[in-house]
Amino acid sequence: MNKNLYNFIVNKEHHQYRHTVDWNLGKEYAQKGLAPIERMADRFERITDEEKAVILPDEKIVFLRTVSNLPDCFTEKEWTDLKERYYIHELGYISNLSPNYYDTISSGLLKKREEADEYSKRAIDNIIKLSDKYLEEAKRQNREDLVEILTQVPRYPARNFREALQFFRILHYALWLEGNYHNTIGRFDKYMYPYLKADIEKGVYTRETALELLEDFFLSFNKDSDIYVGVQQGDNGQSMMLGGIDENGEYIFNLLTELCMEASCNNKLIDPKINLRVNKDTPKEIYVKGTHLTKAGLGFPQYSNDDIVIPALEKLGYEHNDAVNYAVAACWEFIIPSVGADVDNIGAMSYPKAVDTVLHNGFMECETYDDFFQKVVEEINNECDRICDGIKDLWFVPSPFMNVLMGCNVAEGSKYNNFGIHGTGIATGADSLAAIKKYVFEEKAIDKQTLLEAIDSNFEKHSELLPILRYESPKLGNNDDYVDSIATDLLDSFAKCLEGRVNCRGGIYRAGTGSAMFYLWHANEIGASADGRRDKEPFGTNYSVSLFAKVKGPVSVIASMTKQHFENAINGGPLTLEFHQSVFADEDGIEKVAALVKRYIELGGHQLQLNTVNTEQLLDAQAHPENYKQLVVRIWGWSAYFVELDKEYQDHVIARQAYKI
Repeated sequence: MNKNLYNFIVNKEHHQYRHTVDWNLGKEYAQKGLAPIERMADRFERITDEEKAVILPDEKIVFLRTVSNLPDCFTEKEWTDLKERYYIHELGYISNLSPNYYDTISSGLLKKREEADEYSKRAIDNIIKLSDKYLEEAKRQNREDLVEILTQVPRYPARNFREALQFFRILHYALWLEGNYHNTIGRFDKYMYPYLKADIEKGVYTRETALELLEDFFLSFNKDSDIYVGVQQGDNGQSMMLGGIDENGEYIFNLLTELCMEASCNNKLIDPKINLRVNKDTPKEIYVKGTHLTKAGLGFPQYSNDDIVIPALEKLGYEHNDAVNYAVAACWEFIIPSVGADVDNIGAMSYPKAVDTVLHNGFMECETYDDFFQKVVEEINNECDRICDGIKDLWFVPSPFMNVLMGCNVAEGSKYNNFGIHGTGIATGADSLAAIKKYVFEEKAIDKQTLLEAIDSNFEKHSELLPILRYESPKLGNNDDYVDSIATDLLDSFAKCLEGRVNCRGGIYRAGTGSAMFYLWHANEIGASADGRRDKEPFGTNYSVSLFAKVKGPVSVIASMTKQHFENAINGGPLTLEFHQSVFADEDGIEKVAALVKRYIELGGHQLQLNTVNTEQLLDAQAHPENYKQLVVRIWGWSAYFVELDKEYQDHVIARQAYKI
């Protein structure tokens, strides 16, 4: 590892090269009446002109953002008008795609230019012009290694591993500079390995020197990430997929896979975020390698199960060769590199809200639990109606440079144009239904009016019910079919409610098990709930047990959370488990965690992520943030530096259960 460069980046000394621009582009473009694509082309040209070439000492992979802001192409009034005419997703700019980096790296930008339209040609010309600034700076610094590389790429195809890495950095950098965000990395060890393999065979690199180069490359993801778009710092979408079967059914786990995991472990930085594809035949030693990375406290790798994901994607209509090539979006949603323009996080449905709505409208008339559950399903369907009916005429800002990497006008769609809907708070929903079923309809120990009064008063009335509902009622995570089957029913019902719907781009809707930030937002939409959750308490993140549920341990949790029919709800969303740091103190603990992950996959779990936590340390970090600048935690589908998070996200991590084995 280049310690000097590492410390330079970690200590943010590279920020000295940054400046801002005071351009009111939206107003200027509006006055000129420029079309959206013309605006994007012009802004990209101005920004690349404004960028300065900075090459840090001994840096092997270059390109550094020196303009730290990106003025919007539209005025506030124009955005208001656009939102009246179209459905605008998030910021309106392209996000959460996995473009075809390999095709461009292996052909060169000049070759891609031959097939490009006038706006994509301009984008290509501008990124080449910026690359030439770096070429001149390399000459000025007598960096002959960089002169050779930048003379070749990005104009022409990469000839070796280092050129391929530098080419990727230029492409990735350009996507952010154009205004796209949550730009993912895709199956890195699949498309980059041929370059490394050839260089290893030629004797250009040893394992150690290749690792050193890769560590430098991984540093490049962390140079500019603090100015990337996200709900919180760290939520930037730089997700790398490793492993998994290929089109021929062969499992990929090569030297580059190992080196990526080692580089991530050595750097101990939040980017790139590592995702690992596995299946029932994956050897335990791979899980052990993954667990060593988990021990580093980065919140990854996140595991995805090919045995579940690929058939489920095919069931949704993805062709086999596309399904086997799946990657993940910014967090965990499953996307298809190169040909997918799916909007995987276009909405979110709350299970607890559906239960709460029926409790306050129809509960008193229900004679049986089945009556009550059917009304909950009807409410889930109503919520799906509301979400889907609200998404008409989806519109994105055009993206000339992303078009180069996707081979189409991606703002208008691609081969796949499906929409993903999260399903949030499943544990709160299932646990609430279990309590209602048990105490109201079966045992008749609590009458309906009493339960409603307790919930609506945040358990100030009938306070004796709180410990019963909170700690004695059946809870998801204990391998109890009574409540686990309810979670299955909820998930199946949600998927069924979306089945057959066609979106405004001709695609389908995909049900998912993720939550994103909705585990906080949706929890604030309702008061207390029948599972003993108090008002303002958040849901568990993603596909997880309740924060306060008394569970037997991680073995019972994975038993509970692998019974569901994930083939019906494969938009993505992992089971999230927190382990106390002490679990990883010796090889025996690492072996046990690896065995647990392997067991989860063998039981048919679809997606899993692990977090390494120490509650006492986290509390101290809240009190003394200056001492914990590099403390990393997993949030919902990404990792972040704990002290940079808003307190509500910090508190949620602290409240999660830290398991021991």
